[in-house]
Amino acid sequence: MYLNQIDKLARRAFLKRAGTLGLAGVAAPWAMNLASISDAAAFSATDYKALVCVFLYGGNDFANTIIPFDSVNYAKYNAIRTGLQIPQASLAATALTPNTPLPGGMQLALAPALSPLKSLFDAGKLAVQLNVGPLIQPTTLAQYTANAVPLPPKLFSHNDQQSVWQSSSPEGSTVGWGGRLGDLALSNNTNASFTCMSVAGNAVYLAGQTAIPYDVGTLGPVAINGVISDVYGSTACGAAMKSLMTQSRSQMLENEYNKVTSRSISSQSTVSSAFIGASPFAQTFTSTNSLAAQLQAVAKIIAARANFGAKRQVFMVSLTGFDTHDFLMSQHVPLLSKVADAMSSFYTATQQLGISDKVTTFTASEFGRTYASNGDGSDHGWGSHHLVMGGAVNGKNFYGTAPEISVTGSDQVGQGRLLPTTSVDQFAATLASWFGVAASDLSLVVPNINNYSVKNMGFV
Repeated sequence: MYLNQIDKLARRAFLKRAGTLGLAGVAAPWAMNLASISDAAAFSATDYKALVCVFLYGGNDFANTIIPFDSVNYAKYNAIRTGLQIPQASLAATALTPNTPLPGGMQLALAPALSPLKSLFDAGKLAVQLNVGPLIQPTTLAQYTANAVPLPPKLFSHNDQQSVWQSSSPEGSTVGWGGRLGDLALSNNTNASFTCMSVAGNAVYLAGQTAIPYDVGTLGPVAINGVISDVYGSTACGAAMKSLMTQSRSQMLENEYNKVTSRSISSQSTVSSAFIGASPFAQTFTSTNSLAAQLQAVAKIIAARANFGAKRQVFMVSLTGFDTHDFLMSQHVPLLSKVADAMSSFYTATQQLGISDKVTTFTASEFGRTYASNGDGSDHGWGSHHLVMGGAVNGKNFYGTAPEISVTGSDQVGQGRLLPTTSVDQFAATLASWFGVAASDLSLVVPNINNYSVKNMGFV
């Protein structure tokens, strides 16, 4: 039932925007030139906006990312996280003072490794979304225990929950909510190929019904070897190969393949030129930080947005290593340091480009982990805390509901696995609204949003 709902929504969105294709609209995608489909815009953009997803693969340990600092709640945290505690004294420099205090005198702090982001929170450019995760509808512990409401499929599974976070469907999904945003924004861009761009490799998040993810490397576009260069040292051989792989053919599949190759060559040239001619920014990115390198590439693309004819773009970058069943204390800290270094550098670059209020960056991860320690790490969980950064962000605040510091609370399903109190749909719908999607079209982006009375969390 859940998958059918997604399929119906996706099909309805596709037909709504590409009805002129008739039966071709439901034909196999390789049977048509996907990049040339004319997409009827769900909104008209007069300015530029970019949405950047920072995906933390493995399931980020939320309890050592956003940490209780007040004495009462720190004592609970300290008792639960045997062997995993961050000393309370080391949190003083990163304790957060929001504009709206949390209930009950609770105070939270960023992990010390995230200290470069503290100034952004204080300046109102960073917000914290508390306890967000995949849901189909608002769910209580009693409903979860009794299996009285539909639940996201295959909870606690890495691959499936990565896909559910990114697309609302388990592994095997072909369309993500970032791609659906791209679908709705396509006609605002003169070149559809550069609407959804990944520096993190393939991911369902950026795949739309008509929007096609374009992958780039940290140094620029990925070349098609043997088509744009000599073959075995022969220029003539390279030219012949290019001709064979780009000329029109009478066989449908062969012709479509050549069209895709031809588009790729053209796109590569555009991206290469953009990287070279991008507006300069003085901010440097740590060369040994893979996430920083990815965000530097995004900054260069955004700097060259005029070359791409883009008014709306969706990006994805990622960092792996967050599956910390073991060695959490030695592995998690350097991972968070990379996140903080990369994100703070990226924000500074957007400031230098004069577009910090046009770029919103957010973190995501397939799930949080358990409050309870397994001795050397934490295990698969559900809800988690995430960061939202940008000049348009209503920062210096927490959004959603702070969970109990417990392993038996009413907002947990065992071992301190958080039962989300904010859904990914609400989180994504908030970002989609900022991006320009009309309230009536939000269900085309995230299919369960109409199950919630609150559709906009207000953080941007």
